[in-house]
Amino acid sequence: MKFQSQFIKNIQFTFQKEGEAWLKRLPELIAYCENKWSLRIGDPFQLSYNYVAPATRVDGTELVVKLSIPGEGFHDELAALRLFAGKGMVSVIAADEERGILLLEKLTPGKMLADMDDETTATQIAANVLEDLHRAAPERTRIPTTRTREANLQRQLREHPDGKGPITREQMEKACDIFERLHKTSEQQFLLHGDFHHYNVLATGENEWRAIDPKGLIGEREYDVIQFLLNKLPETETLPVIRDRIGIFAGKLHLNRERLVLWGYCHSVLATSWTVDSDGNYDKRFYQAVTSIEQLLDN
Repeated sequence: MKFQSQFIKNIQFTFQKEGEAWLKRLPELIAYCENKWSLRIGDPFQLSYNYVAPATRVDGTELVVKLSIPGEGFHDELAALRLFAGKGMVSVIAADEERGILLLEKLTPGKMLADMDDETTATQIAANVLEDLHRAAPERTRIPTTRTREANLQRQLREHPDGKGPITREQMEKACDIFERLHKTSEQQFLLHGDFHHYNVLATGENEWRAIDPKGLIGEREYDVIQFLLNKLPETETLPVIRDRIGIFAGKLHLNRERLVLWGYCHSVLATSWTVDSDGNYDKRFYQAVTSIEQLLDN
């Protein structure tokens, strides 16, 4: 069984030996799904870090199978999916927690928000989906908080004291300081998607949209819009696009614009650092967002 080359590279880069072993087991896991749930699994979608494919049950029911490397990320996603319970989010049909398998409802027609050319309309739709998603954080949950993101950036600063890729030491220190200040002044906490962007919002009918692939995160609502700000940016003149998106989100969701921009700086620095590989390559548009948000901080 051949897998998409970029998918293989992603798994090998992110999970290393564990990823190699999982890739070797994938054919066996796919066969296991077909036998356990009486499915026929089709060709996969465009893959990133999980194996995701359409499937059909013997009774004709269509669904989606998602195979992930079992671990913290998988269990956090499953916990978030169960808490969202289908409101603004794809629903879970079944799960095998030991093997990292999810059976999900198939969203139809399934067009991605990323395919929409109208920037303003796309952002307004995204804001509507977040309005449906966000709810007060549960008292007890395994889902991590935004403090784990702060700790991640602090660890990277310790490991890369001169900066990482295009991110300078000064930018990393500044982001860490803002992270700490925001957490000290944070009030109400919400259940967040944790990786909300254009490619994780699908059409489910005429003028109806829902999210997929939550990472699961607890924090302020302002934090959950930042990844959307970083995606689908033009090659140049990113500042006006980011500023307009912030205006739509802040207005529709009644968010604190100042805290949104501050969270934006923290997460854009962190997200850019995540993309730096061993050859020094990185996501240039993410880094453009860092410099654009820096300008907003100064205004």
